[in-house]
This record gives sequence, C-alpha cells and structure tokens, in this order.
Amino acid sequence: MNNLNLNNKSILITGGTGSLGKALTRRIYKEFPNVKRLVIFSRDEQKQFQMAQEYPTSDFPSIRFFIGDVRDKDRLIRAMKGIDYVIHAAAMKHVHLAEYNPTECIKTNVGGAENVIDACLQTEVERVVALSTDKACAPINLYGATKLTSDKLFVAANNIKGKNPIRFSVVRYGNVMGSNGSVIPFFIKKRKEGFLPITNTDMTRFNISLDGGVDMVFHALANAWGGEIFVPKIPSYKITDVAKAIAPSIEHKVIGIRPGEKIHEEMITSSDSYNTYDLGTYYVILPSKPNWSMEDFKKEFGAERVPSGFNYNSGNNTEWVTVEDLQEFIKVHIDENFKPV
Repeated sequence: MNNLNLNNKSILITGGTGSLGKALTRRIYKEFPNVKRLVIFSRDEQKQFQMAQEYPTSDFPSIRFFIGDVRDKDRLIRAMKGIDYVIHAAAMKHVHLAEYNPTECIKTNVGGAENVIDACLQTEVERVVALSTDKACAPINLYGATKLTSDKLFVAANNIKGKNPIRFSVVRYGNVMGSNGSVIPFFIKKRKEGFLPITNTDMTRFNISLDGGVDMVFHALANAWGGEIFVPKIPSYKITDVAKAIAPSIEHKVIGIRPGEKIHEEMITSSDSYNTYDLGTYYVILPSKPNWSMEDFKKEFGAERVPSGFNYNSGNNTEWVTVEDLQEFIKVHIDENFKPV
C-alpha cells in the first residue's frame, strides 16, 4: 500500500457510520491494529449506538464515537484536536432527495466541505482525503453540482494553506456495490413485490466494491502531493444485467428516469483530459497550477498524460461486470444464501 502506516496515527472519519466509514474502520483495525485513535464523527446517534456495539471500547480502546454535524465548524474543530489524518465521507447523497431539498444538500455538501477545510487548517491535521462521486463530473443534478463544488474547494485548499504542510486530495469513484441505498439491496428488497423497476434499459453505471473504495483512500493518504483527484480504473455494469442477476423470472418494469439521473456516468470529461494522467492502477486529474514540480511528480509515479479529448464514461467502458459476476458478488458480500428468482 505504498508504505502507508496508520499505526500510532490519529484518524477522524466524517460520516463514519456510513457504508464506507464502516469499511474503513474494519480495514484500519485489520491492517493497523496499533492505530492511536480512530474518531467516528457523524450526526446519527442511532447509527453511532449500533456501530459502538460492533466496536466496544473494551476490545477497541482507541475508537471514539463523536456525535456532530459537518455543518457545525466549532464541533469539527473540537473533534480534530490531536488528529493526524481526516477522511471526509459525510454527505447528503440521494439524488432525488437533494432535488427536493436543495438548500439542505448545499448546507451539508458545500458548507460542510468548507467547515472541514477550515477546521483542518486550524488544527494540526497533516492529510485530508475527501470522497467524491462520478456524479460530480459534468453534473446535471444538484447532488453532483454540490460534490463538484466540494472537489474544487478541497483542491483549492492547497493554495491557502501557507506554510502549513497539510495536503488535501480527493478520490472520485462510481457506485459502491452493496452500499446503503445502492441498486443491489434495493432490487433484492423490491423483488418481493413481484417486479423490478427499471429506470431506463440503456442505463449503465461504474462499479466499485467497498474494499476498492478503501484502497483508493489509503492510496491517496500515502501518495497525494496535494490537489489531486484520484479516479479508479473500474468496470461498468448494465442496469438490466443487475435485474437479470437478481430476479430473471419476474417482470422488469420500465418506469422512466428520475429527476437528475443520467443514462451513463462520467468520471473524466474530455475537458479534464488536458490535466489527466495515467498512474497505472488509477487516473489522476491534477490542478492546472500545482504548488509542486510537475516534472518531479511524473518521474516519481511514472505518470503519463492521457490523450487529448480522452473521456472516461460508464457507457463506453472496455471492462464490464457480467450477470454471473454480479450473482457471485452478492453471495460473497451481501447474502451467502442468495438465489435469483
């Protein structure tokens, strides 16, 4: 993992009770059992209570459950005292709810990002990794627009840090397979009603596992120089294949696209291509004017610029998840007794 060592480090995860926060917690304790402190920061007391049952302080003395909202900068500053690394995973993420409650989405995703940045700059935090989404790329919905704004804020934070050695970076990826609110658990639940609702038969999405998301965060913590947006090379799936994998024998009813949805998702636009480099496992979108040597960066990581006009789109991807792949994933990661109906 490129020499990442979180032992004897203090880490704070905003939105720490979410799917990725819990996956990060699991991996941190598995790979870095001597972590100094792990602060789970979130506003949902019920999720905090439930997660605390999984990680009792008698067995995990370094864990702390800290109720707070990223909208509250003073609470963030208090939580970040003595913290080395911050992983910002808190967000209002449901597209249709953001469309219906726009000001709430802006307060959390944009105002919250500003507060996290300010709190990190006012404390002794060394590294910050913010989670993004494919919907932040050429956004057509409010959720995507707020996450693009958040990305810009975290990238630009490297320009206002002065002599502070802190580094801010972003990881951007597609749908996390099996996470709360994602399509697979939704379809598994809906099949009890005798049909699956398909928004559009042409729809595709990028696909990444929870562990793949954790790998990206670890990579950014270990390797970011400041200002990068890391993008994984991951497969796509067709929404119709997800339906076939879960319930091939019941009706698949086309209901139309919901407000703010795309047929295909992008993670790198052709306009981004001029600042995008291939790192092998990942792509990286670099700031137009980084505060470090571009030549040194390319030499350090073997970075090669992608062709001008390159774009990374779930519909024209070269790698695809099959129906069989999806069924195997569900058995391994969601329900070992799963059977399609």
